[in-house]
Amino acid sequence: MEKGGVASVGECMLELSGGSGGNWRMGHAGDTFNTLWAMRALTPESVAADYVSAFGDDPFSAEQRKFFADHGIGTAASPVIQGRRPGLYAITLDGAERSFTYWRADSAARCLADDPKALEKTLENQVLVYFSGITLAILEEPARKTLIAALEAARKGGSRIAFDPNYRPRLWTSPEAARAAVDAALAVSDIALPTFPDEAELYDDPNPAAAVRRLAQAGVSEIAIKNGAGATFLSAGGREASIPAIVVADPVDTTGAGDSFNGAYLASRLAGDEPERAVRRGHNVAAAVIQVHGALAPFSVLREAFARA
Repeated sequence: MEKGGVASVGECMLELSGGSGGNWRMGHAGDTFNTLWAMRALTPESVAADYVSAFGDDPFSAEQRKFFADHGIGTAASPVIQGRRPGLYAITLDGAERSFTYWRADSAARCLADDPKALEKTLENQVLVYFSGITLAILEEPARKTLIAALEAARKGGSRIAFDPNYRPRLWTSPEAARAAVDAALAVSDIALPTFPDEAELYDDPNPAAAVRRLAQAGVSEIAIKNGAGATFLSAGGREASIPAIVVADPVDTTGAGDSFNGAYLASRLAGDEPERAVRRGHNVAAAVIQVHGALAPFSVLREAFARA
């Protein structure tokens, strides 16, 4: 990675967690940011890591950008939008399983593709660009097309593009709209990191092998399909493998597990590891993340887990 860095495109929200007794902790999280957080922890400091989004002009947005900077994460040319603010979500837990309540109608991140030239400039010359189906879902149709065009330009310039479809039905007007957007995203992606239940819901795939065939037909050359506590189904370099996940007997909080898997997988591949080792490292990191509260595990926890594979 002699030049360029890694960039993740999407929405980082304010996260409220641990609300027992009415006492909530506030943090910063969102699927693509959680993945970048893991990549930042697991790649050399010399590799730039940028979160590409749009931010508000309020105190919470300023605090968010400071939080990024304090942890070695930049924001490239992401705009600051007057009158906008971060989205907000609260996590409620039933045991270790979580559910979410969102407030995001006027989120600044919905404006991340409003300046096509700035977006394309931000993404060019990156070693890796990562985005998700949630990134697509928060944008209006013209902005989605702008983002896909910028990703295609970055790919033509030599960047690798990684994508997690991360289907969330509530964010879409219809399954048909979601499929059209995801199909367009797959057409510009080198690496796909979906979760099988999402693929089954959106595309009616009967099993991970069927999902792999569909993704390969879409032109994706490297595919790792997560399946919760089940095995990850890997297809890369003409080889397929089913790699068991690590079973954690008493998970604390499953928030961010799949995102952290993605970050560890991508960091491993950027380090030159073969895909099989990248999956094992992803499983190690995901297992560590579900043993702490919140979406963002400390860097030390992520690094220790990553080093074990």
